[in-house]
Amino acid sequence: EIMIIWFLFLLWATPGLAGGMDLNKNGKMDPYEDPSVPVEKRVEDLLGQMTLEEKTCQLATLYGYGRVLKDKLPTPGWKKEIWKDGIANIDEQLNGIPELGPQAKRNFQAQVEKINDLVWPPSNHAKALNQIQEWFWKETRLGIPVDFTNEGIRGLAHYRATCFPSQLGIGATWNRNLVAKIGTVTAEEAKALGYSNIYSPVLDLARDPRWGRVVECYGEDPFLVWELGSAQATALEKNGVASTGKHFAVYSIPKGGRDGQARTDPHVAPREMETLYLWPWERVIRASGMRGVMSSYNDFDGVPISASREFMIDILRGRFGFRGYVVSDSDAVEYLTSKHRVAKDYAEACRQFLEGGGNVRTEFNPPEKFIQPVRDLVKQGRLSEKVIDDRVRDVLRVKFELGLFDRLPVPDPATSDAVVASAAHREVALEASRESLVLLKNENRTLPLSKNLKKILVCGPGAQEKVSSLSRYGSFGGEVVSVEEGIRKVLPGAEILYARGCDYADSRWPLSEILPEPPAGKEKTLIDEAVTLAGQAEAVVVVLGESDAMVGESKSRTSLDLPGFQNDLVRALSGTGKPVVAVLLCGRPLTVNLVQSKLPAVLA
Repeated sequence: EIMIIWFLFLLWATPGLAGGMDLNKNGKMDPYEDPSVPVEKRVEDLLGQMTLEEKTCQLATLYGYGRVLKDKLPTPGWKKEIWKDGIANIDEQLNGIPELGPQAKRNFQAQVEKINDLVWPPSNHAKALNQIQEWFWKETRLGIPVDFTNEGIRGLAHYRATCFPSQLGIGATWNRNLVAKIGTVTAEEAKALGYSNIYSPVLDLARDPRWGRVVECYGEDPFLVWELGSAQATALEKNGVASTGKHFAVYSIPKGGRDGQARTDPHVAPREMETLYLWPWERVIRASGMRGVMSSYNDFDGVPISASREFMIDILRGRFGFRGYVVSDSDAVEYLTSKHRVAKDYAEACRQFLEGGGNVRTEFNPPEKFIQPVRDLVKQGRLSEKVIDDRVRDVLRVKFELGLFDRLPVPDPATSDAVVASAAHREVALEASRESLVLLKNENRTLPLSKNLKKILVCGPGAQEKVSSLSRYGSFGGEVVSVEEGIRKVLPGAEILYARGCDYADSRWPLSEILPEPPAGKEKTLIDEAVTLAGQAEAVVVVLGESDAMVGESKSRTSLDLPGFQNDLVRALSGTGKPVVAVLLCGRPLTVNLVQSKLPAVLA
């Protein structure tokens, strides 16, 4: 008898083997606990047992350790937190981003495993997420699991995961099969680490290159975006990970190319909105079965998307057939009152988001900031509990479909170390990097450079660049080889000279984009030093482009020219009579007319 009781305990305590756990601890198997019951019946059975408190907890994100969550692993104090009744998802839990330091001073080369060994090796991370999931199974009344979400637009946003080129670089490949491989690698590493829902792909169209997030887009063509986006989303979904596309909708064409503190209101005619910006979304959702969508900050025709029933219910669910859940972009709900000013206070913003079709609020602050006002709205009669039920139903459906009620995030953590950043995955990354290169010019067969060269100058602000190969929305922490280092490895017998030549930005930037002045003083000296060394070399490789401070979210520009004195450096080098090859490291299409006219070879 004792052995039978012990066996039953082990069966329950080992969810990966259970095939039906007593999640609500009532001594019997309810329909929602039975994996053989159809998903919709499981959803309705569970929803019928939930209190208002439990329902509202399924409508908010808990940002992971170092962001909002103060604990790496469950503590007794969690029984006093609002997520004692559950939570929709935990985002970026133990992915290593907080260990890089403050946002403005992130050290992408930090040895995170020495700071937090639950981030790396992967087996430790897998065990940690298993432990957290078990807490929600055992310590909440109904045992509703969490969805572990993470970013993943250029490889998984986890320390030392396999790193891929930016989506803009991948767009240059026009290779569906390659993108499917990238999606498969991302999904396999996500599952090995315990993540169940990845915020990828970006389905925005890059129509205004001044916009800072062009680097995150596949390109400006809706057909290209749909084809590559579908390959990525389908690969994620087929490999057992939910794909959450972003940013819905009409987000990437803000007025003046501005985002950040601007309202990001697009000036787009309805026909363009349908045929350009919405067209890829419908096709990707239908082709891939995408189970997640992130609602965007912007409005369309004066109505914020994150409060728009037309976009999030009529179009997304009615026309496109979307059956997953909508998570807000961070602060999108807050912006309904603080930026768009269509809500008089935050409670009203919460109501508009939910009634408009949003499911889960995501912000970098405690989830109770959203959950408590929603509870109050229902109790005050200002928000129907039917709306709550409809939104929770979508979240539960995704969790059931992903198997989160039936098995651990990682059934066998011991296998994880062999998956993440494996040799096979790194080969896919190498293939992607090679195919992302675009040869813009090669006059007189300047390229490839001869391996018999004895002396080469490598110069320019990007010659020793490494940060551009890393991303807060993708992998970081792995080995990065700069252009200078790469040339030294390829030509070990040659003498490699180095000169910076100039910085990405001059001392007056960004004012210099509008009111340029010629280089002087120290900035002129840097150019002169590069020219002197060029005279000693047989060939010159100059690496140009933009710094991390000019590319990305909230980093729009007023000019598409090479910033700083890079064009001045190009003019000076072209006058040496030596073959000069330009390598472009930039996060948007730039006007490189002078480079094209002065230099014989250009590689982007």
